[in-house]
Formats: sequence, C-alpha cells, structure tokens
Amino acid sequence: MIKIKDLCTSYDGERVLHGVSAEFPEGKISVLIGPNGCGKSTTVKSILRLVPEYTGDISIDGKPLEDIDQKELARKIAYVSQSRNVPDISVYNMVMHGRYPYLSYPRRYRKEDHEAVRSALRMAGLEDLSDKKLENLSGGQRQKAYMAMALAQDTDVIIMDEPTTFLDVKNQFEMMDHAKKLTEMGKTIIMILHDMEAVLHYADHVILMKDGKDVLSGGAEEVLRSKELEEVFGIHTGFYEAEDDLHIYLKS
Repeated sequence: MIKIKDLCTSYDGERVLHGVSAEFPEGKISVLIGPNGCGKSTTVKSILRLVPEYTGDISIDGKPLEDIDQKELARKIAYVSQSRNVPDISVYNMVMHGRYPYLSYPRRYRKEDHEAVRSALRMAGLEDLSDKKLENLSGGQRQKAYMAMALAQDTDVIIMDEPTTFLDVKNQFEMMDHAKKLTEMGKTIIMILHDMEAVLHYADHVILMKDGKDVLSGGAEEVLRSKELEEVFGIHTGFYEAEDDLHIYLKS
C-alpha cells in the first residue's frame, strides 16, 4: 500500500501542496479528483519522486520513499503520463523501454524481456501493430502503446494521469475496462480523472482535492454524493438509476 502523510511540496519556493494525507489501497482503483491546479498531478509526481522539494512522509509497502532507490522504485511503480513526446520508434521498441529497470549495463535484452514485451502487447491488443511507428498510430492506439510499456515494466502499481484525455468514447471505455481487469490481476491503479461518470463506475476509492489539500476520501458514491463535491466544484449534482445502474448528472 502507498501512504502519504502531511505532504507539502514547493516549486521554485512556491507552496503547491499543503499537508496532503491519503492512502491508496492495494488491488483497487484509486482516483484523485478536483479542479484544475488543485495539486492532483503534484501528488502523484511526489510519489514518483519527480518533485524536487517536499516534506512529509511517503511510504510504499511500509518502506519510506527516501530509502527506495530509483531503480527499485521503477520496479514498483509504472507511470503513464498525460502529455508525452512521440518518439520515432516502433511500438515494439517503445514497449521495450518498460524493461529498462531490469537491465544491467551494458543494456542487453534477455529472453524474459522479449517475453514480457510480447505479453504486454497481447494484453493491450497491439500484437498486429508491433512493427508500426508510434507516430503513425491513432491517439487511442498510442495510449494503448504507453499502457503496454507500463505493463512490460511489470510493477504492482500503475499511475495514470488523465488516461482517457483525447480518446474517443470507445477507447475511453476500453481504457477503463482494462484498468479494472488489471486490479483483478492484483495490480493497484492510481488515476487522475475529470469524468465523474467514469469515477462513479470504475473507482473503488476516491480522494477529493482543493487548493493543494485533501478534502474528503472514501468510496466513489460517498464522495460524489457529498456536499463537499458541490462546494469544491461549485456545481449541483443529481443521481438517477437506469437499467439497474447509477448515473450522475449536473443540475441547474
């Protein structure tokens, strides 16, 4: 389990997070929600040690983050970021980057590395596209390639920063269904999402944030039905059932 306590961070001396505390349970989908600029990405980047200045406690499986070296961290957590460059390489070679934490110098790919890549491509549904250049893929196919790279990294935790951004509806559903299947395999998923309907249907645990602080955490329905949600976003929400399924909508 990943735990953070009293996390404060700064960029160039400017405070971004103000004492955030949260837990991300194993084998579940945890989702951070909140307005733009509230500190969601900074929170997950702190777990990945991508934030230069922070105080507070971050632990992974009970081990303090400062006692985990970068290679060990890369074997524990994979990261699918929101914005990425598109390198001029094939899908197969891109996914192979996920094996870097397991390679010694000089980097020589082993049989198990190629097996891990082929397995990740199968899981992502990209076997037929493995020789294609990344730049020639659609947005949805590219997102699957980055997900395959995370799968090849073979970590217990995968962090995804707005994984459905720029995807069409079909690919959004596929991405979220895939994340759910990963938890059934024992993976822990941490996401940043803005789609409240997706949060309601896929999240096991939700952390609501505002102004660099955690406001409320709990089950998806509990958090989305709370008055805190309406206050944080300045909206009014309602719920209705259709075909035995709960849905959320904005009220005027």
